[in-house]
Amino acid sequence: MLLRHTPKEIVERKSLTVNPAKTCQPIGAMYASLGIHGCLPHSHGSQGCYAYHRSTLTRHYKEPVMAATSSFTEGASVFGGQANLLQAMDNIFTIYNPDVIAVHTTCLSETIGDDVPQIFGKAKTDGKIPEGKYVFHASTPSYVGTHVTGFANMTKAMVDYFAKQNGHKENRINIIPGWVEPSDMKEIKRITGELGIDFIMFPDTDNVLNSPQTGKFEMYPKGGVTIDELISTGSSSGTVALGGLASGPAAKALDSKCKVPCKILDLPIGIKATDRFVDTLRKMAGVNVPESINIERGQLVDIVTDMQAYFYHKKVALVGDPDQLVALTEFLVSIDMMPIHILTGTKDKKFEKKILSLTEEMPHDVNVKSGGDMYLFHQWVKNEPVDLLIGNSYVKYIARDEDIPFIRYGFPILDRIGHSYFPMVCYRGAMRFLEKILDALMNRIDRDSSEIEFDLVM
Repeated sequence: MLLRHTPKEIVERKSLTVNPAKTCQPIGAMYASLGIHGCLPHSHGSQGCYAYHRSTLTRHYKEPVMAATSSFTEGASVFGGQANLLQAMDNIFTIYNPDVIAVHTTCLSETIGDDVPQIFGKAKTDGKIPEGKYVFHASTPSYVGTHVTGFANMTKAMVDYFAKQNGHKENRINIIPGWVEPSDMKEIKRITGELGIDFIMFPDTDNVLNSPQTGKFEMYPKGGVTIDELISTGSSSGTVALGGLASGPAAKALDSKCKVPCKILDLPIGIKATDRFVDTLRKMAGVNVPESINIERGQLVDIVTDMQAYFYHKKVALVGDPDQLVALTEFLVSIDMMPIHILTGTKDKKFEKKILSLTEEMPHDVNVKSGGDMYLFHQWVKNEPVDLLIGNSYVKYIARDEDIPFIRYGFPILDRIGHSYFPMVCYRGAMRFLEKILDALMNRIDRDSSEIEFDLVM
C-alpha cells in the first residue's frame, strides 16, 4: 500500500494536506438535520456534493439517508441558485411532504453568494411554503471548517430560527448532545430519564439512524426532536451542552436569544466526565441521583480495577474530532494508559492546550496537533510506535502497515456495523469501551505468544 512509503522524517507543511483527518461541513449539517422529526435535509449546490454527503452517512450508519438537492448546473453556477431552490422547495413539499426542510449551503452556492433568507422570503410570498410547514438554513461552505463545525452551525440554526420564550421558565432542561452516535444519544436520554428530569434533546438521531427493521420503508422515522419542542427550548430553565465545539455555539445562542443559562461540558466518556454530567444535571434540575446510577458507576469502577494492570502505561495514538479526543484522553489517562499521539483535522484554538493540560502529569512527552492530517499522524506512529490505535476506519491502513492493534471510534466507520446501536458514553458506554480496549490488547498477546506462553487464563 502507498502508506508504506510514508517517511519517518517530518517536514513542516503549510499549504499541503495529505490524507485529511476530517470531512466537510455539509456532512455534519446533514447529520444534525436528520435529528429533527419529519425533516428533509437539502443540499443547496450540485448533485455531486449531495451524493457524497448522503453516501458517506449511509455507509457509516447502514441506513438509507434521505436528502434533496438544488441540482446546480452551469447556469445556476453563474447566475445563482435562487430559481433552483424555489423550484426545489415547491417540489419537496408537494411530493415528499416533510414537516421542515433544512437547507445547508455548499462551496458553490457560498462562492456565488446566494442569499438564502431572501430566497425563503420570496418562497413565502410566492406561496411555495405551505401553512404549518417550515424552512431554515445554515451556512456551511466546505472550504472552511469541517463536519464538526457543520454540525455546530446547523444546530445553532435550530436555535436561531425556532427557539422562543413563552413568558415563563419551564421545569425542563435542554440537552445538546454534540456529534455522537444515535446509540449515545439514546444512552444520554436514558441517564437523564433515570434522574427523573424533563428534557428536550436536540438534535436527536436516536430512532432515526438506528431505527428497527419493520419490512416497510419510512421516509421520516419516528425519532427526532419536533419543531414544537425546538420552539419550546427557549422556555427551558437551562441547557447542558456536551462538547464545546459541536454544541457550544447553539447553547450560547440560546442563552443570548432567550436567556436560557447554559453549562458546557466535555462529552461524558469515562468516569470523570460522566460524573460531571450527572452532577450538572442533578444541580440544574434539583434532583437526587438514584441508586440505579450509583450501581452502574460502581460496576464501571470494578471493571477498571480488574483491568487496570493490563492498561498500565500502554501507549495509545488517537485521531478524530476535538470534542471526542478531549474526553477520550482524560478517560485513558485516568486508567493509566498513555495517549502520546493525539491529532484532529479540525482547527480548534483550545484543543492543544486542553490536551496538554490533561496529560501534564503523564510520564511521557505528547505529540498533539489541531488541524493536522493522517500523514503526520502516521509519521508520529512510525517515529514512536504505540500499543493501540483509536480512530475512524481510515486508520486501518496505518494499523495494517505498522502491525498495531486498532479500535474503531469516531466518524466515519465504513467497514464495521453496530456503532449506531451500542453506546460509548456514560457509565455503560465506558464499560463497553474498556472491553474493546482489553480485547484488542489481549488478542495481540495471544497472537504473538509462543506455544509455551499461550495461556488459557490471562
